[in-house]
Amino acid sequence: MTTINAPLSGIRIVEFEGIGPGPLAGRMLADMGAQVTVVTRPQKGAVSERLGGAGGNPLRRGKTPLSLDLKQPDDVARALDLIEKADALIEGNRPGVMERLGLGPADCAARNPRLVYGRMTGWGQSGPLAQAAGHDLNYVALTGLLSLAARPGQAPVVPPTVVGDASGALGLAFGIACALVDARGSGRGRVVDGAIVDVLAMLGSLVQWIRSAGQIDSPRPSPFHDSPFYDTYACADGGYITLGALEPQFYGLLLRKLGLQDVDPGAQYDTRHWPALKARIAALIASQPRKYWCDLLEGSDVCFAPVLSLAEAARHPHNVARGIYREAEAGNCNVAVAPRFLPLSET
Repeated sequence: MTTINAPLSGIRIVEFEGIGPGPLAGRMLADMGAQVTVVTRPQKGAVSERLGGAGGNPLRRGKTPLSLDLKQPDDVARALDLIEKADALIEGNRPGVMERLGLGPADCAARNPRLVYGRMTGWGQSGPLAQAAGHDLNYVALTGLLSLAARPGQAPVVPPTVVGDASGALGLAFGIACALVDARGSGRGRVVDGAIVDVLAMLGSLVQWIRSAGQIDSPRPSPFHDSPFYDTYACADGGYITLGALEPQFYGLLLRKLGLQDVDPGAQYDTRHWPALKARIAALIASQPRKYWCDLLEGSDVCFAPVLSLAEAARHPHNVARGIYREAEAGNCNVAVAPRFLPLSET
């Protein structure tokens, strides 16, 4: 089998450690082969210690830690020496903090004009909220996307740190990779303003397109919120399953699998029938445990998956076969590098 190098092999990155999305962006780049030196603070952060516990920090995977006190001029000088030889930088402070430390874009450009300077923030480098504190939930709320997670009369909920922080990290890593390509050709670096609200809004382009057709966030019934064929259903044992049969052929198969031969598959998008059919499917799913529905539906084209806990996800046969999770010490779970790279040709 042909062996291929990690795509960012030879790229040197200096990361000024923060919490959440900045370190995740650094790990994504390290996973792709970049040499990441993470500048850590002499003292632990209160939030990181409380949320992550005393165990090893998985966001430092593949990185080389270096403890520096950036309040000390000598340590700032050491940081600038690192930056001079780096291809990219990651920082996640509020706007203006790095400038006050003598490590802002202009300071770094004087030492390394080819540097790609990645800035990870929630609100961005400009705008009325730029200096305000915030977290994942706040950023998702401001883009309008959080509202789409609400059922009628209920408060919306999203998985913590995934939708906002992780999307922001992915956006910053993507921006840095793009800027590195240009810097290598032009010899000029640039600042990458990785605002989570910007990245989230961009990732919401598909839902904005769906909204423009009145299929979501409107008074009309929505396939994603009101239909019987796209929802989460409770099972007899307290577990949950998901159905997402949006396409006619998948919907028809779902009806056959559920034994609903009296339901016309051609009337899938006739919203008048949705409430009654949804109640009927909900009652049917609630009559059997989750395993029953997994045995009947999983692996078929009805667009099905059980709702798994994190521990269950690590043991699911598909995830095991792909090696997505690897259980480590103290109950920690390491997640495989993504995306994966394969040779274009074996010849």
